[in-house]
Amino acid sequence: MNHTVTRIERRRWPALLLLLGVLTACFGLLAAPGNAAKEDLTGEISGVMRDAQGQPIAGVSFQVTNASGFTGSDISNRQGEWVVPIPGPGQYVVSLDPATLPAGVTLTNPERTSLTVSLLSNSKTVAFPTGAADTTRESFLDRFLQLAVDGLVFGLVIALAGVGLSMIFGTTGLTNFAHGEIVTLGALATFVFNNFIGLPFPLAVALAVVVCGLFGALNDWGLWKPLRKKGVSLIAMLVVSIGLGILLRYIYLFFFGGDTEQYASYSGQPGLALGPVDITPKVIIGSVVAILALVLTMMWLGLTRNGKASRAVSDNPALASASGINVERVINQVWIIGAALAGLSGALYSMSVGVNWLEGFQLLLLVFAGVVLGGLGTALGAIVGSLVVGVLLQISTLFLPTEMKTVGALLIMIIILLIRPQGLLGRRERVG
Repeated sequence: MNHTVTRIERRRWPALLLLLGVLTACFGLLAAPGNAAKEDLTGEISGVMRDAQGQPIAGVSFQVTNASGFTGSDISNRQGEWVVPIPGPGQYVVSLDPATLPAGVTLTNPERTSLTVSLLSNSKTVAFPTGAADTTRESFLDRFLQLAVDGLVFGLVIALAGVGLSMIFGTTGLTNFAHGEIVTLGALATFVFNNFIGLPFPLAVALAVVVCGLFGALNDWGLWKPLRKKGVSLIAMLVVSIGLGILLRYIYLFFFGGDTEQYASYSGQPGLALGPVDITPKVIIGSVVAILALVLTMMWLGLTRNGKASRAVSDNPALASASGINVERVINQVWIIGAALAGLSGALYSMSVGVNWLEGFQLLLLVFAGVVLGGLGTALGAIVGSLVVGVLLQISTLFLPTEMKTVGALLIMIIILLIRPQGLLGRRERVG
């Protein structure tokens, strides 16, 4: 009898296991879409809808789509804010429904009801400007002047970072791929001082520059000086700088997060119309500060004893050391000044684009382009090359899609280097 019961139970087990598997699969299918949707939406595209007077607009409908079939939507709230969660970095089309705009409110460009944006990070802020529709077509000259001014402003930001990178290369021979993360550090430190501690923006920027200068000194003292003393090759140090940049980048991501934030000060300003050129007061002030910083750096290099010593070390470190110059002290000073300029670059750059953990990395290619174009190791060449890259970057959008403006600027840089390999202000060197 017992053997009969055992055989019956054995026959039931496969059926029970099959039933359990079917039920598990059904529950999995029911639960999977919700869980996957929740886990996949790791980023966001957002914005603030305002009228021509700067007042928030509520009830405007937005839709975000991508080529993979994702669709998300939101409606602006009373503060004009809207947010659409997205599945992380990628290319998206952001559309505004013009039928949801209040009576009397129109887009500045009525045909621009959708934007294509590419996200390298997990968040993006987009804007649809409103105001009286311009019935007269903007002339080519007006567009050229506006883009040229924008390019000069952007070129000054690149120049601040480029001068520091060029000075470090000139005195040590190191191509520092972690220089972009010092740019990001300046922006993040300014954000902390301004938004969390509540310091006035000029004081926040000044303290951020000091923080970056101290970081440059500690970076040289704790890492690069020991590597130089051990005789590590420049190629190996270049690889170390790449690793350091990746490490710092993800430290920023861990503590700061992947969102793009705005400073509490200067988060929004109306533009000033100077003839055909529109520019905001914060951009004017930032440009003046950048010019003053670059002028002071050039004066330090050309007029002060330490500046002349840094130029001597750049020309011939062995001869400079034999002449009684403390080469290591000069290099440490160059690291301090170079990092401080990079921090200032990040703080000023973020006034317009916001604070993001990837901004320095995204800017690094253009910084290298400016330095190489002007001439490696020359501070003045870095300034000139950066201004050229900034202007070409913006003006190229007259002929190329906005997404390809970086390609256009780099292509022109390559053409110039084919004609003049040493850069615009570099010196020819005999090899061999």
